[in-house]
Amino acid sequence: MDKNLQITLPILGMTCANCVATVERSLLKVDGVDIANVNLSSERASISYDPQKANLNGLIAQVKNAGYQVAMGEASILLQGLSDQSDSLRIEKALMSINGVISARVNLAAERVIVTYVPTLISQNDIRQSIRQVGFKVIDEGAEQEDVEFKARQSEIRKQRNFLLISILFTAPLFILSMARDFGILPMTLAHAGWLDWLFFALATPVQFLVGAQYYINGYKSIRNKSANMDVLVALGTTVAYVYSVFVTLGVVPGHGYFETSAVIITLVRLGKYLEAKAKGGAGDAIRKLMNLRPRRAYVIRDGIEVEVAVDEVLIGDIVLVRPGEKLPVDGVVVEGHSSVDESMLTGESLPVEKQPGDTVYGATINKLGFIKFEATKIGKDTALSQIIKLVESAQASKAPIQNLADRISAVFVPVVIAISLVTFLVWFFLVPVPPGSEVTVLTRALINMVAVLVIACPCAMGLATPTAVMVGTGKGAEMGILVKSSESLERSGAIDVVVLDKTGTITRGQPSVSDIVVYDDALSQDDLLQLAASVEAGSEHPLGEAITAEAKARNLDLLPISGFRSKTGKGVMADVEGKKMVIGNRLLLESLTIPLLEIEDDVERLEKGAKTVIYVALDGKAIGIVGIMDTIKEGSLRAVDRLHAMGLKVAMLTGDNIHTAQAIARQVNIERVLANILPGDKASEVKKLQSEGHVVAMVGDGINDAPALTQADVGIAIGTGSDVAIASAPIVLISGDLQSVPTAIALSRKTLKTIKQNLFWAFFYNVILIPAAAMGFLNPMLAAAAMSFSSIFVITNSLRLKKFKAKN
Repeated sequence: MDKNLQITLPILGMTCANCVATVERSLLKVDGVDIANVNLSSERASISYDPQKANLNGLIAQVKNAGYQVAMGEASILLQGLSDQSDSLRIEKALMSINGVISARVNLAAERVIVTYVPTLISQNDIRQSIRQVGFKVIDEGAEQEDVEFKARQSEIRKQRNFLLISILFTAPLFILSMARDFGILPMTLAHAGWLDWLFFALATPVQFLVGAQYYINGYKSIRNKSANMDVLVALGTTVAYVYSVFVTLGVVPGHGYFETSAVIITLVRLGKYLEAKAKGGAGDAIRKLMNLRPRRAYVIRDGIEVEVAVDEVLIGDIVLVRPGEKLPVDGVVVEGHSSVDESMLTGESLPVEKQPGDTVYGATINKLGFIKFEATKIGKDTALSQIIKLVESAQASKAPIQNLADRISAVFVPVVIAISLVTFLVWFFLVPVPPGSEVTVLTRALINMVAVLVIACPCAMGLATPTAVMVGTGKGAEMGILVKSSESLERSGAIDVVVLDKTGTITRGQPSVSDIVVYDDALSQDDLLQLAASVEAGSEHPLGEAITAEAKARNLDLLPISGFRSKTGKGVMADVEGKKMVIGNRLLLESLTIPLLEIEDDVERLEKGAKTVIYVALDGKAIGIVGIMDTIKEGSLRAVDRLHAMGLKVAMLTGDNIHTAQAIARQVNIERVLANILPGDKASEVKKLQSEGHVVAMVGDGINDAPALTQADVGIAIGTGSDVAIASAPIVLISGDLQSVPTAIALSRKTLKTIKQNLFWAFFYNVILIPAAAMGFLNPMLAAAAMSFSSIFVITNSLRLKKFKAKN
């Protein structure tokens, strides 16, 4: 049994794919860590570790040692009921035992606890609940809960902006004056003034060592960790230009200074990183929108009185009141009232859902019309919305297989670029003569071309190509009620060519009802036959058995006592009724018991051709009747199959029904391939047969009964509801029961995969074309810096186009 803990840490300070590799390598050095996947786009590290060997504080320390930070939040919580120091120690001990809490300090005089925590592991609501469980009261100060991780990243963006403004403040006059001198615009007396170069030095130095300090610090830490990232390239390139210009200013070497080059490069890189950080923030909009859907307050009945409480104070079993227009605070079951609820934020379906006593309701959905009371059944992390957020975050933190190529290249990218830059310098310095009359020296030209190579190279675009597309794609899916649990399944969905649909509950409503009763014993009426069958089927949980029992109840028939109940999986049930042996099931069961069926074949064929499932009823070894059961086709099933065909996909239907009934259903929804008479345990084998024919198969089922087939398929797609999200076995879950979500999910996957390929092509093409161009002297270093910044921004904005994806009707 796997005893490892799975956690996600929000990382600050990463700039490129090499940063990702550095953090991953550093975490994997910790004894007990077996998996460390870092996502550059979401800036999160997904870690699996043995808690007996490693701990959270050690992992955070390792991230810091690698040169990066972990985003942390601080909660200041007012308490009531503290009496002495032992209470303080009890609270601190309880909080420090929670995974995700870094420190907890109780101020006894102020009756307040200050908690530092990791926001991806625990929330302030969880902290408050833990304090209550210890036996102390938390005072609600009415403060809105803040997204701590988002706040930390916004602080990082503001920091980038401030450095950018400082850089522009010094670089703008430096660049203008330098260009004016070079183009002869400045007066001769000013252009040849000795102090002008020192002014350039004064303007360039703060940019180089204040604004550019991050590149030196991060570059040093990167090299210390036996890696090399983009910061190393920027630091090397700008330092070469700056130091050479200092030597020119001091008169040590002849030639032209390039202070403006180093300053402009740093400013352009800073601009690129600022715009990149802003754009990356947009990639996580879907998760933030889901988080912001949660209401802050709730009305509950306590001691017979309606009271308003914070949502995190709602307890399981509380009776919650919701008026028209209000959001439901938690999940529960309606106990009183009728209403219609807008569940579009969960399912993507725009039409409100009618609710009455006994129906399940979900937190963050909107009560449209009536006043309802419901009993809270799931709170906090267990609600459907919290499960959805957790699944989407997990998918965004995972790494798609297509990313492996970019990771392998990024691992050797910077050393290769440095080698190319050195070769560039040597070739231009020793092998390429300077044209007669040129004002540029051999050394200057060689240095400038070397700097251009260092600055143009960009591993950032390669690192962002896949995760940004996955992040936006999975977020968009969540908005549409499509939950993708891993980026691997998102990638594989783009290659599907056959879709296998389970019949019951997928194509049909899964609510069968009795349509025909045919009796072959003159001594029995239809009600007599139904009473016998329902008495036995009352012990069965099969949908067809439930349909027979429901029909008997509708006719007010009393069930007879039975004994010796036995169930044959996929075939039927048997029992003794009033001393007689009853057998109820399909043809396979009766044939296995050698019960003759010839006299009833015509009626069976008639019912099956009408898309009805036939249940055989036998008494003491003789067939005494049949029951026809019909399951209606879901609205939208036909349209969904037609959309799948229009996408070039083959569609097959998988069912335990006989071939006649299955073909009748298939004809109604235009399905060309039917797999009938399939026992539940054989569904996975049928999927495997299709795969052996060379097909990439998607299996669509209810996520529980079809678990083996969903697991066997290349992509398992579970159709369920919000309550099934946490237990569905498939890597893709469609919260809505509408089959039209299947072609939408596949279309979104194809679009996401296409975007990933576009991003990777651009990232590789950019580097393959422009690095040689810089080496051949075709690129000025300042233009190279601008192009480098643009490459990352292009990849991110291309991924953000997925936010405009719309399902076709």
